[in-house]
Amino acid sequence: MEKKVISIPYEIIPLEDLSADDAALAQIARDATFRSYSPYSHFSVGAAILLDNGEIIPGSNQENVAFPSGTCAERSACFYAHARYPEAKFRKIAIAARGTDGEFTAVPTAPCGSCRQALLEYEMLADAPVEMLLVGKDTVYRLPSVSSTLPFAFTEF
Repeated sequence: MEKKVISIPYEIIPLEDLSADDAALAQIARDATFRSYSPYSHFSVGAAILLDNGEIIPGSNQENVAFPSGTCAERSACFYAHARYPEAKFRKIAIAARGTDGEFTAVPTAPCGSCRQALLEYEMLADAPVEMLLVGKDTVYRLPSVSSTLPFAFTEF
């Protein structure tokens, strides 16, 4: 039997040490949490996608009593981004969340598996890594790509 290890490179950055552009993207994701419709989980998530044309597309989670008819913030942003700007390539995504107490989460929140797979589709379409900024209350995890979060991704059928 052969054993292998998968590791994911990432940086932990104090929020105040982000570049101006990354801080702006993180703030748009944070602002989007306030447009979340989450009356069931009370967990508000916001996302902001930077496109290669300079546009930034926000999204927020939208719940529905007929679970799982709602959608996550990341997928609401990526589906709208591609529907609105089908020729644009994704460059970066920031994701922020507020917990059931209404405060930003101390530990950055990562996308669910469905969102990782959906975002990976647009990373493959861009034919370049899509950097991820997972935004917590005081820190940000910077990951080099969506694919780094999904090492055994479903990419072909």
